[in-house]
Parts: sequence; structure tokens; C-alpha cells
Amino acid sequence: MIPEAATTTPAPLTLWVVPVADLGGVARHVLDVARVGLPGLRLAVLCPEGPLAERLREQGAAVFTGDIGPDAGLAASVRTLRTAVRTLRPAAVHTHLAYADLAGFTALGPERTLRRAGAPALLSTEHGIAPDDGLYNRAAAARVKNAAHRARLRGTDLVIAVAQSTADVLRRKWGAGAPLTVVRNGVDVPAVRAAAAGQQRTPGEGLRILSLSRLAPEKNLDRLIAALPALLERDPGTRVTLAGSGPLEGQLRAQAEDLGVADAVDLPGFVEPWGTMAEHDVLVQLSAWENLSYTLLDAAAAGLPAVATDVGGNGEILPPERLVHETTPAAIADAVVRAAADGPGEVRVGDVETMARATAEATLEVLGRRVGKAGSR
Repeated sequence: MIPEAATTTPAPLTLWVVPVADLGGVARHVLDVARVGLPGLRLAVLCPEGPLAERLREQGAAVFTGDIGPDAGLAASVRTLRTAVRTLRPAAVHTHLAYADLAGFTALGPERTLRRAGAPALLSTEHGIAPDDGLYNRAAAARVKNAAHRARLRGTDLVIAVAQSTADVLRRKWGAGAPLTVVRNGVDVPAVRAAAAGQQRTPGEGLRILSLSRLAPEKNLDRLIAALPALLERDPGTRVTLAGSGPLEGQLRAQAEDLGVADAVDLPGFVEPWGTMAEHDVLVQLSAWENLSYTLLDAAAAGLPAVATDVGGNGEILPPERLVHETTPAAIADAVVRAAADGPGEVRVGDVETMARATAEATLEVLGRRVGKAGSR
């Protein structure tokens, strides 16, 4: 008699290609999904060696490392991915971030065009697409990159956007070359709430205001510092924490000195985000663009009032009264004081299990369509 295990067909393997080594928003997305699993699928992750790979191993995930990502270069990344596909023979390759998207299409495009047997399905998740090309690229480079993305979408079986705003930007910039669905980022709500919820002060009690972001131009942190004199007039005990690192640290320190508010500004560098949230009363995020911010999702899960610019997916998390349409000192100060007094409002935050299940269902649907097409030929 043949043992049952020997007759069971293993679940399809999906290979996630993640071109970053460090821990950040995309790494968190991958770690969360690896922790809860993809129902009906086996998951393996290909990424560079580094903190993400180490954390995946600690979770017991199947992780493979190699020369993949911007530091390795496109040619090496393509070779690494082709080797992984030949070795693992995944049913699907699922790329994350633009560099992996282009490397994945370059590596798999010829086989898929020739309809070679065993060629995997190609999916991608879009975590962040800046609506303004000028934020990161010169005009000529932006045109080339946009053309490359339009081409690779025509050879992609499915694109998953982490927010409706991300899907809208993708269609506007790159067209309708691939099927597109939205699977919103989710967080481990009980874990966040347990670690990040704290006793919050109200206006007049020495508000603690927090920013958790890279110290970079697109985060508009100078506008938060510019609002601090107005906040100090209302509550002399107000303090602002700009947690993170980046090229503008010196400039932000100098601005605080020039305004005479340096004693009320702390720039501690990298911090543990959830514990730091528990020590503050309002989160402020004045970015020029966002997709679906994990920082805002964490604040929502923790019950920490947040104020953010009305860009990207911020309005998919926060209620309208927590969005600022102007970043003048008076508008920011008003919004912060109102949020501290009234609380977070009606926020929207999903859980990791729902995110993982929706991702798995979308992947299995793609694989089912491919089987159906193969059977009809």
C-alpha cells in the first residue's frame, strides 16, 4: 500500500524576489507574509544576504540569497534569478520593487514569450510608485524607466498594488498592460497595540510629537519644525522627535537652532518604532507622497492620533479630519492640537492574515488560468 504522503501533490511553489537586504517597509511585508504563510502555496524568498535573510531564517522560512538587487547590478541579478528558477522550478515568480520587476521580466521574458513548458507565472507587487517622476529621476531617465515598465507589464500575469492610490498611479504612468488588483497592506494589530499603545497627554500637558521617517526632502520635516514655535505658544512643554536618519539631519538641526526651538527637537536616529510610539501623543507625517504607509497603519492599530498630508494612500487609512491640505505652520499646529484633543478618529487598518490570504488567492487564480489555457491548446 502506498503511504498517503507519497500520493499527495505538493502545493505550488511561489518564489518571491526581493532586491533589498535591510529591514524596511517591503521587508516587513515579506516577513509578515512568511510568518503567517500563503494558504495553498509554498513560499520561498530570494534576496541579498543581510538582516532580512537572517530574520527570515529565524522564522523558519525558505530563503535563498545571492547577487540580486541594485548593488549587484542588472546582469548579475538576472543570472541569479535564472539560476534560482532552474533550481527551484517555481510555479510562480513574484517580484517586489521596481528593480526586481525589471530583472524578473528580463530573466523570464524570453521563456514566457516562447511559451516554454515549465515557464513560471510572473507576478509583481507594487509597494511604492512616486507620482512625480522629478522626485527621484531626471526627465530622460524617467522616460526610459517608464517605457521599460510599460513593456514589462505587457509580459506580467498580474500586478498587485498595496493601495488603491498605488494602482491609480500605476495606470496613469504605465498604462493597462497587465491585470491589476489591490491587496492592502495589513499589520499584526494585537501585537502593535500591545507594544505601541500608551497613555497619551492632551494639549497643555506637554505634547510629545513624533515623526518616524527618513530625513529626506520628500518627507517635508522642515515644515514640522517650522510649526513648532506656534505649537510652543499653545503648549510650552511641547517636544518633537524626528526619528530616523538621512541627508537632511544637519540642515534640520540648523533650522531648529535658527528658530530658537532646538531644545524642543530631538533627532535620535533609528529607534524601535512601536515602543517609541507608546511614548508619544501624536504622529505627524507630512510627506510629498506615500503609498500605504506602515507607520500610519501602526499608529492606527495602536490608537495613536496621526496627522498626515492628503497624498497617496494616507486617506485610505486616516479620516478626512486628520489630513492636512496645507503645510503652513498654522495649519500644521491646528491639526496637531485637534488630533491630540479629539483622538485618532475612524481609522482603517487591516490584518496580516487577510493580506496573505488575498495574495495567495490572487496567485492561485493566475496559476489556474494558465492551466486552463494550456489545456485548451
